[in-house]
Amino acid sequence: MKIWQRVKTTFYTAYASWKGQGFDFSNWFGRTFWGIDNSQLATNETIFSVITRLSNTLSVLPIKLYKDFDIVVNQAADVLINEPNQNMNSFDFINALEVSRNEHGNGYAVILRDIRMQPIEIIPLDPACVMEIVNREDGSLWYQVNGESNTMYVHNLDMIHVKHIRGPNRWRGLSPLKVLANTIKYDKAVQEFSLSEMEKKESFILQYAANVDKETRSRIIGDFKRFYAENGGILFKEPGVEIDPIEKKYFASDTLASEKITRSRVANVFNVPVSFLNESGGGTFGSNEQEMIRFVNMTLLPIVRQYEHEFNRKLLTKVDRKNGMYFKFNLGGLLRGDTTTRTAYYQAAIRNGWLSQDDVRRYEDEPPVGGNASKLWVSGDLYPIDLPISERKSSATTSSTVEGGEKSE
Repeated sequence: MKIWQRVKTTFYTAYASWKGQGFDFSNWFGRTFWGIDNSQLATNETIFSVITRLSNTLSVLPIKLYKDFDIVVNQAADVLINEPNQNMNSFDFINALEVSRNEHGNGYAVILRDIRMQPIEIIPLDPACVMEIVNREDGSLWYQVNGESNTMYVHNLDMIHVKHIRGPNRWRGLSPLKVLANTIKYDKAVQEFSLSEMEKKESFILQYAANVDKETRSRIIGDFKRFYAENGGILFKEPGVEIDPIEKKYFASDTLASEKITRSRVANVFNVPVSFLNESGGGTFGSNEQEMIRFVNMTLLPIVRQYEHEFNRKLLTKVDRKNGMYFKFNLGGLLRGDTTTRTAYYQAAIRNGWLSQDDVRRYEDEPPVGGNASKLWVSGDLYPIDLPISERKSSATTSSTVEGGEKSE
């Protein structure tokens, strides 16, 4: 039997063991699978900040299953949106994937299916336990998952894999923290040096003249030791004695400059505006709205599209996709702007007939009221878009004027 036939047999044997009510996938890994320490996130404030912002922003975005622009619900949508697995809600699931993607460069989640091959659970995995393998016979991608006591091979259609950029001959994404290795090392060295300098006690140079006798010298040194031990007080300066403090090498401005460099480099690698890391000197936009538009278009949109493609390909069947079904994150809430901007936008949309009042109410999280509020209107001022022209006031007035012979030439 060929090696990859054995691999496939192993996979299907493992898959068969997944079935059944009450299955607990975590038992396969053991109790310590989730306990790997995250040292970089725990020790670097800037890295923690940017990963927290990205993961939380993505986690709060509404995600729905659509069919030709209408919201629908099936088993895959219910699992993803409401209960990905027995231990997580949708927020925790997306958050865990995005944190893994940003820390390790890759986020993995195995899809468990029922006998009809429909998703029943989606469970995030530790990236350190997963490795990509390509079958040379047919070129298919598989994932080797190493547990505490077992090794499993999962086909790519049963593994959600979100990642950072990768090379043409690689399936594994590049970790941003590896790119920032020198920056993190430099920042840590500066912090340790600054901390050690601040923790040092004051240093002095004690000079006395050659004609100072031994008894006076011992008394002067004793008085100075007492002064130093008490961290202050009164010290009488004897004739022929000079006391000069040794200046510390720590300067607060050096630490601030170093932190500014670190924030700039981290923002570049994670592709976020540097102002998102509380750097006041990095803003080049005329308004917060412009900055948010750039963040959404250049940072969030590529991330969101990657998640959508993974969910569409691996949670929906080909029949579902042919019938017009697709998952979609709603980014509109991040681009609504302030009250004045939204009001002008909604007014233009309603008066030009491409949004109804009920559409606006949904965007503002208000319930639709139906009736005329669900219709499209055009300014005239204003009519339902399906109202015949002859029944509009301006047309009726013109017609009566023409019939009465009062039309001016």
